[in-house]
Amino acid sequence: MDKFTVLKSKATPLDRVNVDTDQIVPKQFLKLVNRTGFGKYLFYDWRFERDGKPRSDFVLNNPKYAGRQILLARDNFGSGSSREHAAWAILDYGFRAVIAPSFADIFYNNCFKNGILPVRLAPEEVDYFFKNEDLDIEIDLSKQTVTAAGRQIHFEVDEFRKKLLLEGLDSIGLTMQLEGEIARYEKQKQMFAPTS
Repeated sequence: MDKFTVLKSKATPLDRVNVDTDQIVPKQFLKLVNRTGFGKYLFYDWRFERDGKPRSDFVLNNPKYAGRQILLARDNFGSGSSREHAAWAILDYGFRAVIAPSFADIFYNNCFKNGILPVRLAPEEVDYFFKNEDLDIEIDLSKQTVTAAGRQIHFEVDEFRKKLLLEGLDSIGLTMQLEGEIARYEKQKQMFAPTS
């Protein structure tokens, strides 16, 4: 997993509330067995017509927003089913952070497990970014700040999750840090195993 320290980008505004995981990545695309390849299906039903033609009125199809790494959203982002594929699709598309007033709990947790920083800001702060969508935004995880146009906003994040993102560790990476201790335990365990 890539480390998350400081992210500088403009935001892509998705001005919808209660965006659920079924819209983030629809069920028909959950057949892939790897974590990669889901970005092309992100918000698929909103991005494309039934014939696969891109909808010109959807934000991700606007070339102005290409390459932006911050997704700006409204309340209750990531609600619905617990599919981790939603976080995979967001990351695979190129977003490293999501700013919203609130997130569904399971989606929020899945973001941290996959190297995405979900940033909770007050609704009025989120409104400010929607009204000023072309601002250069800097998210500094170690300082827990979002800065744009001289305005600095503090956000809260659990210290343990913060440490994992700063070090680029997922659950497996965290476990692998204990590889020596695990090997010692396994060796010691074998000494006391029955011989017959």
